[in-house]
Amino acid sequence: MDHRINELIDRIKSLEEELEAEFDKKREELHLIIEEKRIRFAREVVEQQRRFKTGLLRYLVEAQPLAILTAPLIYAGFIPFLLLDLFVTLYQAVCFPVYGIPKVRRRDYLVFDRESLPYLNLIEKFNCFYCSYANGIAAFTREVGARTEQYWCPIKHARRMLAPHRRYSRFFEYGDAESFRKGLERLRKEYRNNGGA
Repeated sequence: MDHRINELIDRIKSLEEELEAEFDKKREELHLIIEEKRIRFAREVVEQQRRFKTGLLRYLVEAQPLAILTAPLIYAGFIPFLLLDLFVTLYQAVCFPVYGIPKVRRRDYLVFDRESLPYLNLIEKFNCFYCSYANGIAAFTREVGARTEQYWCPIKHARRMLAPHRRYSRFFEYGDAESFRKGLERLRKEYRNNGGA
């Protein structure tokens, strides 16, 4: 059964690579130029995209009243995300070196590039910043949690879990005490030897 699971995981990885190649083709079609961290479009693309920009005043006038009323609650979520960010960053800085767990590079999970889109107004750009931060911190937190789980309790759940993290497939089967005891140290060292992968 493990062979079949590994085979499926390899197929998934292959499909992910194929999907990324398709995204690259789409970027080329949009004349998207990525130079290190800077992203830009060809001039004619920028001019065409600016025609789709909604002005700030029009954006606010056309907004649903309930969207405006709920906005403060949504934006208040920035505080818990910031506190989570600070805690998780401190947590891994203090704990991971003690156990030899490779640190998660926070910058790999926080991507802020939508401000370059010429068809977004100021509010839309801020919303994109907020969503990028919130989802980036959630993904960063998930990877820190996954590495912690791999070290302390790499055991699969008895019930099926929706969207497990990428390390989960290597965990021990629920109830397989022998494999857990024999393989725990090997699994702890596995990601150390692979540079955190």
